Amino acid sequence: MAARLWIFNYQQPFTGKRKNLGLGQYPALSLADARKKRESFLSLLARDVDPKEDREKQQQERKAATENTFEAVAKRWFKVHQTKVKADTADKIWRSLENDVIPRIGKLPIASITAPKAIEVIQQVTGRESFETARKLARRMNNVMVFAVNAGIVHANPLSGIKEMIPSTRVQNRPALAPGELPELMRALNFANIKFQTRCLIEWQLHTMVRPGEAVTAKWSEIDYESRLWVIPAERMKMQREHQIPLTEQMLAILELMKQISSHREYIFPSMRQPLEPANKETANMALKRMGFKDRLVAHGMRALASTTLNEEGFSPDVIEAALAHVDHNKIRGAYNRSTYLEQRRKMMIWWSEHIESAANGNMSLANAQRGLRVVNV
Repeated sequence: MAARLWIFNYQQPFTGKRKNLGLGQYPALSLADARKKRESFLSLLARDVDPKEDREKQQQERKAATENTFEAVAKRWFKVHQTKVKADTADKIWRSLENDVIPRIGKLPIASITAPKAIEVIQQVTGRESFETARKLARRMNNVMVFAVNAGIVHANPLSGIKEMIPSTRVQNRPALAPGELPELMRALNFANIKFQTRCLIEWQLHTMVRPGEAVTAKWSEIDYESRLWVIPAERMKMQREHQIPLTEQMLAILELMKQISSHREYIFPSMRQPLEPANKETANMALKRMGFKDRLVAHGMRALASTTLNEEGFSPDVIEAALAHVDHNKIRGAYNRSTYLEQRRKMMIWWSEHIESAANGNMSLANAQRGLRVVNV
C-alpha cells in the first residue's frame, strides 16, 4: 500500500510559482495537526516568507546548534588565539579548559550556554580556593563566547559579567629577603648540601635578575662574549620583547664554571635527568626550601631583593625597571628607555655583582672563587 502524504500547495512569494510542501504522512499526522501546520505556513506567506525556505533555514540552525558545541567553538577560538601567545602559555590555556570546562559544558550547544551554567563551572574551581584560576577560566569562557558572537554563531554573549561572581582575594607578594639579609643567603649557599649546578643556577639568577623560567632556559648561543651581553629573544620573555643583559665579571665566571658541565649542550643549565632539556624552573625554589628559606625567599623573590637594594642605593627607578624587563606602559617613553638605558644598566649590574660578592664576606661565592683561580708553574 502506497504511503499517503499531506501536501500543502502554495504560491511562492514574489515569483508566483506554484510549490508543494510535504507536511507529513497520514495517519501519523492527523487532519487537525495538518491544518495547524497549514495555518502557520499561511501566516508566513502573509509576511512574504516562503514556508519551504523557512523550514530549511530552521533545519540548518538546528544542525548548527548541534554541531557548534562549546568544545567545538572553543577549538576554533583557540586555533586563532594560540598564534597570539607563547607556546607554553597556549598549552596552559587549553589544558585549563580541558580540565575544568569541557568535561562540564563542552558537549552543550554554545547557544544553550547561560551565565548560571558557566558560574557552576567557576564554583567548582573556587571551591578549591583557586580564585586566580577561576578568574582566568571566566575570562577564557567569555573570550570563546565573544568569538561565537563575532562568528555569527550566537547573537549575544551571556557570560560578560560572570567574573563578578568570583570572590576577591588579596594579592600576596612573593617571599623575598630584606637587603640586609643578603649575607645570610650567601653564607647558606656556601654551606648548602645542593648540587653544584643548582648553586650556579641560583647565583646566575641572583646576578642577572631574571625570572626563574628565563634563567633555566638560557642557551649558550645567546651569550655574546664580544659585546659582553646575554641576549634573550622576545619569544622567551614574559613581555614578548628582546632583553639584553650586560655580563659582569662575576656572571662570566659562572659561565666558565658551567662550561665544564654543559658547553657541549644547548642549554647552559640542562636538566640532570634529561640533559637535552633545560632544568626545571622550580629547581632553585626547591633548593632554597632545603636551605631553610621556606616562606622567606623564593627564586622569583631574588628579583625583589635586587630591586629593593638598587632603589635604596639611589639608582634610577627607570633603569632598574628596564633591568627587570618590566614594560613601560607609556609607549613613547618605553621606546626611549629601551634605546638609552643599556650602558646605565651595565654600570648598575657591575655594582650589583660586586655587592653580591661583598655580601659573601669570606663565605666565597662561586663567581669569586672562579675569578680567584690562578694557574702557576711548580
